[in-house]
Amino acid sequence: MVGDTSRPTKGRHTVNLRDSTSGALSAATLHEAAGRIGALPSSIGPAFAGARIAGPAFPVASPPGDNLWIHRAVYAAEPGDVLVVDVGGGTEFGYWGEILSTAALARGLAGLVINGGVRDRDALAELGLPVFSAGLCIRGTGKDLDGAGSLGTSVRIGEVFVDRGDLVAGDADGVVVVPQADTQAVLKTAAEREDKEAELMRRIRAGERTLDLYGWQ
Repeated sequence: MVGDTSRPTKGRHTVNLRDSTSGALSAATLHEAAGRIGALPSSIGPAFAGARIAGPAFPVASPPGDNLWIHRAVYAAEPGDVLVVDVGGGTEFGYWGEILSTAALARGLAGLVINGGVRDRDALAELGLPVFSAGLCIRGTGKDLDGAGSLGTSVRIGEVFVDRGDLVAGDADGVVVVPQADTQAVLKTAAEREDKEAELMRRIRAGERTLDLYGWQ
C-alpha cells in the first residue's frame, strides 16, 4: 500500500471552517468571493435533501470500481475533515453507503464529496453525515489490496485541483473548493458580500429596480 498522508507544511486552517460556512455563507457566495473559482462539476450535489458540508479537504484517489482506499481514508483523515474522492472516471459504482457513513461519523469526519456514485440514500439521510456525489448507483465495488490509490495528496475533480487543507463547502446548489492560502480572505469577502446583498434585497423589495441598482441602464 502506498499513499502520502503527510500534512502540508503551511499548516491547518486557523478558523473553524464548519462554523464559518454552514450558516449564512453559501457555496455560491464563496465561489463568487473567491473570484469565481473552485466550483466543482454541477453533476456533484447532495445525496439527500438538506445536506450541507464544510471543512478542510482530505483528498483521496481511488481506483475505478474499488472503494478500499476510501475505507482507508476514513481512518487516515482527522476529525472535521471532508473526504474529497476522485474515482478515476469510474462513476457508475456505489462507492459509499450506510456502513461508511456510520464509520465516518464514529471518526468525527465532516462528510464526503465524490465524483462517483453512492447508495443507501434513505439510510444516509437518516444518519445525517453530509454526502455529495455524482449520483446514486447500486452497483457494488471491489476491494483490491494491491490497487493503486493515494491519501492526502492532490486530486483533480473536474477542472479543480484539491489539496489537503483546502476549504470545501457544499449545499443544495453545489460544491466549491477554496485554496487554503486564500480561505481567510475569501471568508471575509464572502461575509461582506452577504451584507451587501441583504441591503440590495431590502431596496428591491422597496421598489427599486435591479437595472438602476447595478448601473445596467
